[in-house]
Amino acid sequence: MALNSGSPAPYYENHGYQPANFYPPQPPGAPSAPPAYATPYYLSPVPEYVPRVLTQDSTPVIRPQPKPPSPTVCSSKAKKALSITFTVVAVLSGVVLAAVLLWKFCECRGSWTLSAGGSWSHSLWCGAVWCCVVCPSRTHEDSPSPTVRLYGPDFILQVFSAHRKSWHPVCWDDWSESYGRAACRDMGYKQSFYSSQGVVDNSTATSFMKLNTSAGNIDLYKRLFHSDSCSLKRVVSLRCIECGVTTKVTRESRIVGGKNASLGDWPWQVSLNVQGAHVCGGSIITPEWIVTAAHCVEEPLSNPRYWTAFAGILKRSLMFYEYGYQVAKVISHPNYDSKTKNNDVALMKLQTPLTFNDRIRPVCLPNPGMMLEPTQTCWISGWGATQEKGKTSDELNAAQVPLIEPWRCNKSYIYNNLITPAMICAGYLQGYVDSCQGDSGGPLVTLKNSVWWLIGDTSWGSGCAQANRPGVYGNVTVFTDWIYQQMRANS
Repeated sequence: MALNSGSPAPYYENHGYQPANFYPPQPPGAPSAPPAYATPYYLSPVPEYVPRVLTQDSTPVIRPQPKPPSPTVCSSKAKKALSITFTVVAVLSGVVLAAVLLWKFCECRGSWTLSAGGSWSHSLWCGAVWCCVVCPSRTHEDSPSPTVRLYGPDFILQVFSAHRKSWHPVCWDDWSESYGRAACRDMGYKQSFYSSQGVVDNSTATSFMKLNTSAGNIDLYKRLFHSDSCSLKRVVSLRCIECGVTTKVTRESRIVGGKNASLGDWPWQVSLNVQGAHVCGGSIITPEWIVTAAHCVEEPLSNPRYWTAFAGILKRSLMFYEYGYQVAKVISHPNYDSKTKNNDVALMKLQTPLTFNDRIRPVCLPNPGMMLEPTQTCWISGWGATQEKGKTSDELNAAQVPLIEPWRCNKSYIYNNLITPAMICAGYLQGYVDSCQGDSGGPLVTLKNSVWWLIGDTSWGSGCAQANRPGVYGNVTVFTDWIYQQMRANS
């Protein structure tokens, strides 16, 4: 977190890499750091790339010399055996060819639809009635996986209708906790469920998904059918995890301008370390998952074994005494561009789940349908340098920054059209308050409906706290679907 020192500085991208004194001094009496790997990797002030040289196999290929044909005696018995062999081969070839033609003619087609009765039905037909006996059987696994999401600041549960190509809220009628748990699992919350309740729908929906209580199958999606209204005039609000909650109530007067944080202020903030040194920040979204920036995990740091996460700690010097969480997986956004920093987001999955308490809590992922003000008040936090080209801070700092509209941030005298829809600008055009080196990957959060939402991850900027050079953050609001997909696929 930087305050402008007033002196000009060269262009700088928030890589989070440390320019000097990469290993912080170990406090007296602190236990020794864990042993390094067999081939330790020492970070450079800038990303380094290992060239890959393609080589050809130099092993000579030994080709056996062909043997001269040996004379054979063709007896009448041998001729008869050869004739029988050719006949069998010809018959088998004919059978295979007939089977292929039959399968081609009898190509089975089918589709899954959501019936008015509330169950998934499968329509199957073939090219001819008599060939249906050879059609492969279809099971529920072949049905499309119903897509669910949470909408708006009230966490309204919505289900996507493939038939109508649109999203629909779910009626509170006959809803139960077991259905809520099933929906949470489908969104990637492996064993997490917080609450579900009926709320008034403010999305002006005209069509809903309703539970068919007479359906025999207990599967949630086999019970859903379209309805024009909800009997109870309420829809399902689903919370899969208790997120966006802090132990602090008043904070504005203390953090504006980059002040030291207190325990419980930003419980989702983590320090991501490589070989005992802070490299980047991150945000807790579940006990196992952390959101950070893709540029933090560029090669060769894409290997999860390099990384250790520390949570619930304010001072980096105290991390020597605390338990660190090893990283099991590193997943960078497939469309991340290392040159433009477009789609600068990544996920880390921990080997051991975090235990939540007053100091360690998750932040909420932004739901689609959330309306933010053009200059929405946000907060940034991290252990980044407190001045241009300075050292990272030992204490966690936080500062208040407003969002800056994309059209303004793309003006020629600011970032000249470098800001894409996958980026967010935040800060002050006059400078003075900004994220800086070492803050990369850390959170940009906002408070709405008494809940803290992760709006961005610290990505890049030109210098630190310079005039007309605000901080640029990955736009987490456009990454939410991708994050849920990765949580589902890697649960």
